[in-house]
Amino acid sequence: MSDEQTAKVAELIKGERFGFLTTTAPDGTVTSRPMTLQEVEFDGDLWFFAERDSSAVQHVTVSPQVNVGVGSGGTWVSLTGRAFVVEDRERKRELWNSAVEAWFPEGPDDDRVVLLKVDGDSAEYWDSPGGRLATVFSFAKAKVTGQRIDAGENEKVDL
Repeated sequence: MSDEQTAKVAELIKGERFGFLTTTAPDGTVTSRPMTLQEVEFDGDLWFFAERDSSAVQHVTVSPQVNVGVGSGGTWVSLTGRAFVVEDRERKRELWNSAVEAWFPEGPDDDRVVLLKVDGDSAEYWDSPGGRLATVFSFAKAKVTGQRIDAGENEKVDL
């Protein structure tokens, strides 16, 4: 992925607090759950705190291929990659914040707390400048003119 493409994905993800982490269970079912994105400079990787015995950790241990969906309003990012468990105490301390503490009150040294790192392979994004209002206007315009809606920018990029 070019620096420009990485910057665009980083710009779209910046400020988002939650993402939907989608994993595959051992029986093949697909499960999505909201996870809090950790604030780090985006370089193709996403970080999450998780409980060691959670289904998310169990799933990625068996099947590391995941998807993370992030977005709101008129901006959406779908990132595909491989997740793995990170047990680095120093990294947990670096990423620790008050929001994480609400979920894990014992602190970053609690052995039940691990990190999930998603190493991104590719991303697809949809960016509708102006958000919902602009999208509604474009939809109405398309209906009136009989032309396809201009829903903004959509790109697929390799990370």
